[in-house]
Formats: sequence, structure tokens, C-alpha cells
Amino acid sequence: MLPLTLFHYLLVALLGTFVRSSATQEDAARQFFARNGTSSHTNNWAVLVCTSRYWFNYRHMANALSMYRTIKRLGIPDSNIILMLADDASCNARNKFPGAVYANPGKHLDLYGENVEVDYRGRVEPSVSRSKRLLSDENSNIFIFMTGHGGNDFLKFQDNEEISSHDIADAFEQMYQKKRYNEIFFMVDTCQANSLYSQLYSPNILATGSSKVGENSYSHSSDKDLGVAVIDAYTHSVLEFLEGINKTSHATLQDLFGSIDPAKINSHPGVRSDLFQRPLDNTLITDFFGGVSQVEVADVAADDELEAEPEQQAFIPPHRQDPLLSC
Repeated sequence: MLPLTLFHYLLVALLGTFVRSSATQEDAARQFFARNGTSSHTNNWAVLVCTSRYWFNYRHMANALSMYRTIKRLGIPDSNIILMLADDASCNARNKFPGAVYANPGKHLDLYGENVEVDYRGRVEPSVSRSKRLLSDENSNIFIFMTGHGGNDFLKFQDNEEISSHDIADAFEQMYQKKRYNEIFFMVDTCQANSLYSQLYSPNILATGSSKVGENSYSHSSDKDLGVAVIDAYTHSVLEFLEGINKTSHATLQDLFGSIDPAKINSHPGVRSDLFQRPLDNTLITDFFGGVSQVEVADVAADDELEAEPEQQAFIPPHRQDPLLSC
């Protein structure tokens, strides 16, 4: 064993070399993120939108609620989630299981439960409370999921209004100009979904859709007791993959996209990445679906480091297919 005085000498020498060779700890952190293609954002947000009303669109509500449950499981808190449901299937008179919403015929998991916070069900006053607003900033990664009935370059809202691909593109551009995001991951499950990201032009946006132009998006399975389809095929396929990961997963968005089989969902998903700066095989799923803790890197004087007593740190180890409905 080395003498204690020699150990101290080596420790001082190593620390001195480290302090002199690094401009700042912050620079070192930035270099690390750049080398590994990892996002340096400090917070995650999610906007989940079901645009359909009426009982026969039960599956669209289940799509949104399933995504809601998954991102909460992976660490995004309710305070950073905006959930929009156009209708309340759980309280519909035709619901054989009042107060519950299921996404599979076996009814294994109630998506509604006791901890669902629905932020919007329709039009609201401009004075809506701060807790229901998207309080993102230039360091925010935002996951935006939309599901409902749509067509070429449009998505229907409550069978009364439509939002176009141009509307979506302009909204994202306003967010970019006002520094409301670091990166956006935009996912759409509807008929001809890929058309909805065709007009995007703002930087740092990754988009994916369930079906190409001229193609329908289909339901996955139906429940005999409820008498309706309970989830869409594309959303089911995405969730099937996400259920296999946890908060510390190193699975990438490329892994997610590669897991979706067009033959199983009866449509051809698309991905648009030309506006996105990072390679998909280096972009972690948890960069958008997981919780993020804000950490500020502070410079510490070398003298303070040497005076501090070394602390003992713990080591932390790193189906079945029913008749299909479109949209």
C-alpha cells in the first residue's frame, strides 16, 4: 500500500492537472454532450390531444390516455403535461364500466383511475390558470401527440373545426421565435397523418405519423362488452415498445421507429428528420418521454476542493386482430 503522504501528493497533482487542463466544468459538460449526441435540455413537457368526441371514438380517447400513463410512468409530472380530451368516455351512459377507460379487450388496466388530470375539454377563457399553460422555455424538449379523425393536410376537432398542416407549422414557428422549445417531437395518429408534418419549417423538430398520404390509419382491437374499438393500431405498436423501457433506458428513437411493422398496423408510418439536428440512433427516447432534473454546473475553486474531506459515495449501477376501423 502506498504511504499516506504519497497518496496525498498524487491526489494534489491529479487535481491540479485537472483544474489547469479544463477551462471550466461547464465547458467540459458541454463537450461531453456534444461528443455523445445527448440533449442538453433541462426540462421535458408533453401536450396530448384527443380531437374526437362521441362514444364510437372511444379508441381516440384511449390513445391519448395510454400515452398519458406512459409518460407519467417514465417520469414527466402532471405539472408538465397538458392533456386535452374532447369528451369523457368514462362517464358516457353507454359505458358498461362507469368511470373506467380501457385500451385492451382484457381490461387489464384502467387508464382513467384516480390520478388523471384533464386540462382541457373545449374552449376556455383567455384568463385560464397558469397551471394549465405550456410554460416551456428555450431549454425545453416537448412531446406533442395528436389523435383523431383527419385527412390530407387537416385534423378535425370535435367534428366542427379543422386544423391544417399550415396552422401547425406556423404555431411551431411562433414557438421557435419566442424561444419556447429546445426540441419538439411531434407524433400524429390519424388517417393520412404524414401530411400533417409536410409544411413544417422550424428547426429542431422531429415528426412522425401513422400513415402516408392517401392511406387510412386503423384500429387495433375491439371489446365486445363495450361494443367499440379500444385503441388504434399505430398507438398500440408504439406503446408496446415503450412498455419495455424504464426511466434509465438507453433505447433510442431509431429503435422505436424500427420496431413498428407496417404489415401489423396496415399502414405505412413516416418519419421526418431533416429539421432535427441529432442522429436518431443517438437520440434517447427518454429525451422526450422521461423526466429531467435541472442541474446547474458551478465552478469550484481548486483550493476548496483540496480542503474538503473526501466522502464515501455509494455505487449506483449503471394478437389478435378484430375488424378494423379507419382513423
